[in-house]
Amino acid sequence: MRYATFSLANESVPRLGAVRADTLIDVHALLATRADGIPRSLTELIEQGPDGWSRLARLLDAALAAPPTTAAYRGDAVRWHAPTGRPSKNVVCLGLNYISHAKESAQARGREFKIPEAPVFFTKAPTSVTGPYDPIPWDPSITSQVDYEAELGVVIGVRGKDIPKARARDHVFGYTVINDVSARDLQKTHLQWFKGKSLDGFCPIGPVVVTADEFGDPQTKRIALRVNGVEKQNSNTANMIFAVDAIIESLSRGLTIEPGDLIATGTPEGVGLARTPQEFLAGGDVIETEVEGIGIMRNTVVTV
Repeated sequence: MRYATFSLANESVPRLGAVRADTLIDVHALLATRADGIPRSLTELIEQGPDGWSRLARLLDAALAAPPTTAAYRGDAVRWHAPTGRPSKNVVCLGLNYISHAKESAQARGREFKIPEAPVFFTKAPTSVTGPYDPIPWDPSITSQVDYEAELGVVIGVRGKDIPKARARDHVFGYTVINDVSARDLQKTHLQWFKGKSLDGFCPIGPVVVTADEFGDPQTKRIALRVNGVEKQNSNTANMIFAVDAIIESLSRGLTIEPGDLIATGTPEGVGLARTPQEFLAGGDVIETEVEGIGIMRNTVVTV
């Protein structure tokens, strides 16, 4: 299944949507009269656990056997939100998780290249999360080095701790697209990554979450990013140093992961910091972030 979160004009409460082709189906409006316990948000669905996920998928498949005449909306007629809404915890991110990016990052900083021996974890604040087509706000008085990072996002579905690698993907609800927007000068100023990664609007997510059963192997997907139509990143998740199962195994050692937790799995080569000359985003730039099998986000940098 492909799930989204959307709202209509002048609505304050987002709706849970199921995406079929170019149509968004209001899940609750479609199914509320057919069964009890229909979730109103993706977070609510995730918290129902695997039995709830399977039940809703069966109900939707049955209800959508014929195109619905109600509860259906064109994708261009609604506002798309980050699929899981504002997370209750920081977004967990990985740095230097593609060898090519780790090399270019070391070169850009004048450091010796070394393959990380363990996942490099950091986080982004929940307030950085924004929708797949929302503007990315840029205040030039705060940062002059705004950069992009296309990433595969993992949405945790099942609570766990000390999870072995062989069972790690059983804890995944689905996958999404994340742009880990970064203020490089703030990263350097503060000697760590949290502030430079966490400015408001610096974490577009979406457009959908594709459930793990439909998405398939997360280590076989093309990942790409374009700025103003020009390709800047083009790689494959097969090139990750630490695959999704290894990431979950490492993260969960002594640390409980919970339903709805988000993991950004790292970015490949091609970021603006490592280019010669360096290329940073500016007002009006349009960024398209894509992961095969999920879709494309389009965000415009807006000077504030």
